[in-house]
Amino acid sequence: MSASLRMSFVAAAAAVLTGCASLGIDDAVKETNTAAAEFTGGKLELSRTKDQRDARAAVSEELLSKPLSQDGAVRLALANSPALQALIAQSWSEISVANQVGSIPNPIFSFERLRLGDEVEIGRLLSFGLVDVLLLPKRVSMARSQAAQAQVQLTGTVVDQVTQVRQAWVRAVAAQQSVQYAEQVKQSAEASAELARRMQLVGNFSKLQRARQQVFYADATTQLASARHAVVASREELVRALGLDDAQAGKLKLPERLPDLPKTPRDAQAIAQAAVSQRLDVQQARAQLDLAGKSQGINLVSTFIDVEAGVRRDTVFDRAEGTRSTGRGFELDIRLPLFDWGTSQREALNAQSLAAANRYDAAVRGATSQLREGYSAYRTAYDIARHYRDEIVPLRQAMADENVLRYNGMLIGVFELLAEARDQVAGVTNAINAQQQFWLADAALVSTLMGRPLATTSPVASAGSQPAADAGH
Repeated sequence: MSASLRMSFVAAAAAVLTGCASLGIDDAVKETNTAAAEFTGGKLELSRTKDQRDARAAVSEELLSKPLSQDGAVRLALANSPALQALIAQSWSEISVANQVGSIPNPIFSFERLRLGDEVEIGRLLSFGLVDVLLLPKRVSMARSQAAQAQVQLTGTVVDQVTQVRQAWVRAVAAQQSVQYAEQVKQSAEASAELARRMQLVGNFSKLQRARQQVFYADATTQLASARHAVVASREELVRALGLDDAQAGKLKLPERLPDLPKTPRDAQAIAQAAVSQRLDVQQARAQLDLAGKSQGINLVSTFIDVEAGVRRDTVFDRAEGTRSTGRGFELDIRLPLFDWGTSQREALNAQSLAAANRYDAAVRGATSQLREGYSAYRTAYDIARHYRDEIVPLRQAMADENVLRYNGMLIGVFELLAEARDQVAGVTNAINAQQQFWLADAALVSTLMGRPLATTSPVASAGSQPAADAGH
């Protein structure tokens, strides 16, 4: 087999190997829909055609035509959010760049024409990077590792986005539910303040007694203003997470209240037995470790030697003699390591591999700890919310009913009755807050199971906070 045929065969084999390395964005999206089915419901896609965009718009309109549930909010974000589409497109770019690593550089064709008297010499040279060709299988393997890493990163990004949507929905519904009770507190305090003013006018109340009731009213007014802003802020946070435009935002309707607590919490044993290897952060650390090892194997060779191989064909025309002669052969261009022996590059490669190995080890060790912490926050929030639902709110209601009877029997006055009403509403508000903290912790726990832990606030501190109106009788 001639040298030119051998080079052609090598080039053809390289092209075949390079083509086998490609991982498309459609494959990555399909894998994300499989790995994060609880988050995407299999609905994640990159819209590249008008028909796909029209289908997404139709889904968005259907979801906005009725009160939006939490699962509906996730579907709406997947169908409507341009930010999420941008993240998928960015992943497409990263996967394409990774696939490029599996391609060898294009061959170089050189052409030269020399004339000396009656002689004309035409030279042609087709050259390849010989080291690149020999290492092509390893380059293909490295490209696959990089593409797999980009796919894991896409899944993690989608999990983050869906978790943000779930938590934004919880905050928006809870704020909308709480503002109704803030209005009741304000109305009660306003009635107390007005009654105190009238009683002072007829001499039955001191200035201090009236001022105390007026302060209750002022605090309740402030709390109501803050609650109304919380409704706007949380709703706009949800609008941004869903990627709604102004017209869509105007159609957004939310349920009147948060979902009821589940009858039983998630099983602790099932959480503890969750496969650490399936977590995205562990998968990503493992992919980085594999990539570092493969990159080191490829780059280590180039620190020692670099070889260019080429096939040469020269033709000489002698016009005086009317003859033509052709010379064939090959060339090797070798970079000599005279000044740089590649020691620093090899040390950098070793350091990168060592860092990747330790990052993987840290990810595995931290995974179970994060699960324990996440489940503790979830279970604490569940127990507190259930305690408010089963104990505190019923007790507050019983106290309110008893005080109504005492008021009807003229055993307490109207101010005591109004103060008790404010306490009851404050208890309900704290129950709503505890319920909100549970659903936030639930979304965070599911995200942690996937290897995307979130920082969560303490359910004890959040559920135990009292509005200012509760402080005052």
